[in-house]
Amino acid sequence: MSKFYFFLWLRWSTRLTLASVALASMLSLLITLYIYVNQGMATLSGEVINALMDIFVFWFPVVWSFTLLLALFRGLKYIFNVCISGYKLNLYSCDGKELLEQVGYGDLVKVWRKWFMLIIWLVGSLMILSLVFTYMFTSYSGVFEWFNIYWLFAFLLISGYFSFMLMTTRCKRVKVVRC
Repeated sequence: MSKFYFFLWLRWSTRLTLASVALASMLSLLITLYIYVNQGMATLSGEVINALMDIFVFWFPVVWSFTLLLALFRGLKYIFNVCISGYKLNLYSCDGKELLEQVGYGDLVKVWRKWFMLIIWLVGSLMILSLVFTYMFTSYSGVFEWFNIYWLFAFLLISGYFSFMLMTTRCKRVKVVRC
């Protein structure tokens, strides 16, 4: 069973990472190109390229914060009805009797809300543990000296693993079955 949860998490985390980073990169590139065109399309020199890179690097974490939420919602659809190591997660209808073979985004809303709140609690717990660790073993005086979207993403990935284990207890419509 632990093999199932690990490979489910690995599949989910790969999809989440690729989808959110690719979309954030594309949107950051579009923002950078818009600013470049809006400022008169200066001749590409070393300074202009460095400025464009700075703009891209500035916008990437901002945009990634939003694309990460979108990828979290969209990625949940792809964990259901996939046989991994002899087990699979099934999603049932609202009455809990009918198995949903084709999971749509409309079917995920209630499950995603419960799962997302579980993720929030798990990330919050990791934040408290990291804050205790920070105060005890580092020279940082607060969480905002080191915390950014990249640490949040790492905490999210760690919490995602444990959330799949707890999902069947939090969401009665989700069940692990043999396949």
